[in-house]
Amino acid sequence: MISLITFIRFIGFTLAMMPLQLAAVTFGLAARERFPMVWHRGVCRIFGIDIEVSGKIARSKPILFVSNHTSYIDISVLGTLIKGSFIAKADVAAWPLFGFLAKLQRTVFVDRRVSRTAHEKDRMVGRLEDGDNLILFPEGTSGDGNRVLPFKSTYFALAEAPIHGRPLTVQPISVAYTKLDHMPMGRRYRPYFAWYGDMELTGHLWTLMGLGRVTVSVQFHEPVTIERFASRKKLAAHCQRVIAEGVSEAISGHLWREPAEKRKLLKRLRAWRRRAAAT
Repeated sequence: MISLITFIRFIGFTLAMMPLQLAAVTFGLAARERFPMVWHRGVCRIFGIDIEVSGKIARSKPILFVSNHTSYIDISVLGTLIKGSFIAKADVAAWPLFGFLAKLQRTVFVDRRVSRTAHEKDRMVGRLEDGDNLILFPEGTSGDGNRVLPFKSTYFALAEAPIHGRPLTVQPISVAYTKLDHMPMGRRYRPYFAWYGDMELTGHLWTLMGLGRVTVSVQFHEPVTIERFASRKKLAAHCQRVIAEGVSEAISGHLWREPAEKRKLLKRLRAWRRRAAAT
């Protein structure tokens, strides 16, 4: 019964928002960037998704946000916080309903064939040069929520292209599913919210709508540019390491609300060690 009510609310809200976004996209209105955020926030409320944010989102535009990927829920979680468009594989465009919704959010659909690589990169660079932020899941697939999969460095070729003569800002983001009905979520239950492998979307979504309130931790890490690294492989490895550490901290309950708090405590600890060594 809960799943049915949630589904009806979701469809009603979505159908009400679609004409507004369609008009904004058709006529090139500035609201085309704002309406998706409103829709994602509504979806999170309907599905009972609470978002806890730590760190600060970069403000310079454009930005390439890179995140680990656990579920289609990630889309609404990040879409609630970020004014930007997602990068998705081309076959998502053909999905019933969700493909059309992705188009309304101006998603960049990428054909992963090698022969199309240069064209796809040029298309994404064009969007960045127009001032659009892009959101990338460099794992290339979704995982079970308990660990971060290796990042594909080819996705970071986009960071090698200067945007208006300046290096592109890349901001890593950790997304972790941490609580169910306000209680810590263990490894056993986290995969219920993850969508991976050969899971069927409709059945998974129906089950998820009846599970209860879920808390999602989103941690924005320090922005970087490729100038700090010897290659895109090094950049990909850095982002993967930082994001994996953030996910591990969140699911273990050791996530710091503010990086400054962590720095202060580490500074005090180092000072204490120096005093102890001097005595």
